[in-house]
Amino acid sequence: MNTINNLLEIFLSVWKKGIFGIDIFQILIGILIFLIFLIFRGLISGFIIKKLQVILKKSTNKLDDTFVIALEGPVRFLPLVFGFFVASYYVTFSSEGRETIDSINRTLITILIFWTIYQVIEPISYLFSGLDRLLTKELIGWIIKSLKILFFILGLAAVLELWGIKIGPIIAGLGLFGVAVALAAQDLFKNLISGILILVEKRFKIGDWIQVEGKLEGIVEKIGFRSTVVRKLDKSLVIIPNIQLAENALINISESSNWRIRWTINLNYNTTIDQLKKIRNDIENYINTSSDFDKKVGVSVRVEKIGENSIDLLVRCFTTSNSWHESILIKERLAITIKEIMEANKASFANPSKSFYIEKE
Repeated sequence: MNTINNLLEIFLSVWKKGIFGIDIFQILIGILIFLIFLIFRGLISGFIIKKLQVILKKSTNKLDDTFVIALEGPVRFLPLVFGFFVASYYVTFSSEGRETIDSINRTLITILIFWTIYQVIEPISYLFSGLDRLLTKELIGWIIKSLKILFFILGLAAVLELWGIKIGPIIAGLGLFGVAVALAAQDLFKNLISGILILVEKRFKIGDWIQVEGKLEGIVEKIGFRSTVVRKLDKSLVIIPNIQLAENALINISESSNWRIRWTINLNYNTTIDQLKKIRNDIENYINTSSDFDKKVGVSVRVEKIGENSIDLLVRCFTTSNSWHESILIKERLAITIKEIMEANKASFANPSKSFYIEKE
């Protein structure tokens, strides 16, 4: 009987002391409380969030959907924070253990706060709809990324401070290291500043057709911090440093208001004055009466010069469309019309030729 009593006393002593002096019953209750909040987290993600998404899909405002998607992670994390907080305060810890648990609770709450801020930065930017009139979408994207990085660093610093890790000496050390890196990475900073200037000045945006004389021509696919990705017309990919796009003359073909047509039509020398005038007037009349051409910009159909092998007739005009594909169709229609006018006036185009004279002795 004494043996059983001794065993029972040892069992109760172990039960009360438990792990690190904590009652095992309290530990089990704490785990149970945490599991209840964990199940509650599953209910939130499985029912409440999905139900909210279904309701918001019926609205035409995309901002609501964006906020729900952004806050989904922090909302699922919230029950874990509360669960650990409630469970930890139910259990009796020693003074040192309580300080550690409090630090963990503060860490979880800090992570929750900064994670929420990190997630809502992008949806909040949609509220300022007028920003895209002042800044490009690419620059707004840069600002959002920079703010996210900033709050991530601030959150990390706050967590380190909670655990007694002073960030002042770390920042000082990084400052000296940053000076060394800055000296070795001058080109990187030049490209970064050039990229900011490109976006602020709105030189081009994603989807624009750009041309840098002697370097490249193609469609902009991405504007990065250091470089810009351009898809050339032959579908090859070019990654060019931003500084080259900032320092060189750049043509943004997509921003063209009109496409220019400048042709020289070579007529035979045997073309009569009447034929020449009639051809000139017919071409000019077609351009002036067609909706394909912008008459406000200017139309010119004139005899330019008497060339070595032909009479050169200059045709200069501008299309009404700034679409490259549409301009090709307009050029085709103009070329066919000029050919018809030439045939109607029984005139012919000149072919380059040379005459050789052999002197007889």
